[in-house]
Amino acid sequence: MKTTLKVEGMSCEHCVKHVTNALKGTAGVKSVEVSLKEKTAVVDHENEVSAEVLKSAVIEEGYEVV
Repeated sequence: MKTTLKVEGMSCEHCVKHVTNALKGTAGVKSVEVSLKEKTAVVDHENEVSAEVLKSAVIEEGYEVV
């Protein structure tokens, strides 16, 4: 299952790495592609992982999910 999150607050590749690592550290996540240009994170994950869990991981890193 794939979920796309719109992430605000990323301004550099360091931010991309933080968001990527936060999402990859979430149980059930298979892969993550974060785009600074598009301000998105595309997450491939198991069906039991909810969008709310993914959003929380990003928010905990200090970024906004809209």
